[in-house]
Amino acid sequence: MFKDKTLLITGGTGSFGQAVLNRFLKDKVFKEIRIFSRDEKKQDDLRKILNDNSVKFYIGDVRDLRSVDNVVSGVDYIFHAAALKQVPSCEFFPMEAVKTNVLGTENVLDSAIRHGVERVVVLSTDKAVYPINAMGITKALMEKVMVAKSRNAKNTVLCGTRYGNVMASRGSVIPLFVNQLKKGENLTITDPNMTRFMMTLDDAVDLVLFAFEHGNQGDIFVQKSPASTIEDLARALINLYKSKSDITIIGTRHGEKLYESLVNREEMVKAEDMKDYFRIPADNRDLNYNQFFSEGQTDMSIVEEYHSHNTDRLDVKGTEKLLLKLEEIRKDLDN
Repeated sequence: MFKDKTLLITGGTGSFGQAVLNRFLKDKVFKEIRIFSRDEKKQDDLRKILNDNSVKFYIGDVRDLRSVDNVVSGVDYIFHAAALKQVPSCEFFPMEAVKTNVLGTENVLDSAIRHGVERVVVLSTDKAVYPINAMGITKALMEKVMVAKSRNAKNTVLCGTRYGNVMASRGSVIPLFVNQLKKGENLTITDPNMTRFMMTLDDAVDLVLFAFEHGNQGDIFVQKSPASTIEDLARALINLYKSKSDITIIGTRHGEKLYESLVNREEMVKAEDMKDYFRIPADNRDLNYNQFFSEGQTDMSIVEEYHSHNTDRLDVKGTEKLLLKLEEIRKDLDN
């Protein structure tokens, strides 16, 4: 389905965007891949590393519709990963998160529909489910914008992926722990019983590919992922690095949950089990208010959300095994 096609990756210089880019370059399936982002330094660094004429770089911002239109023209597929995703930054500057995560997404989707793009996959997060911080709220709104646009997008399929903690991605806790281990410091954890989904960047890319292949209008795809407590994750890294460091508990930070949810209860009622994934179909109710106020679902009360407390739980050994799938960890241990 990708042969002789052109792919656009927004936020393509981020860790997630680069993982998708590297997979597609390895498989050599696209005729051209366009990288769209604001950071010219990261683009220049990536250009020199890749040295690949099939990758084209575009400076621009999803907030600016004209720059979006410029890069979308002639594109067949879009993977939309551009976002503000640092929880504290979004908490202090929520309107900046709205401009990028919500309005920027609207620009990308509107431009895709106007230019006849075949498929768009938007990238969301578990923090969009029952959100308690500004980043999660804007990502939840982003999903709603995608679903709303999909209702009237006749020739462009719009769908989404929702992922948990991507291990060793920029801003995640694993690089922090590894840095503390190398300095001989104790690992600082917030709550030892806090759980998080664990998926590798390869798993995350597989989810995007699955969405491109199987997505219908307004679908959101979730990968079934194991979870680990933060304490077990810290113990696993201490064991792998054969470190004498210990654990220091600092308490839960503002905006943090005890566990993360990937599919809420309302979605689980209608979610389709696709073996390794859940497909959440779009809510296609119209403005007939009977469906909102006088008609309910009797099975809602017996369904539980899908979260990191009730998914498959890894112990310390299982977490070590998963960590060894990360190239960064293997290289570190080899050295």
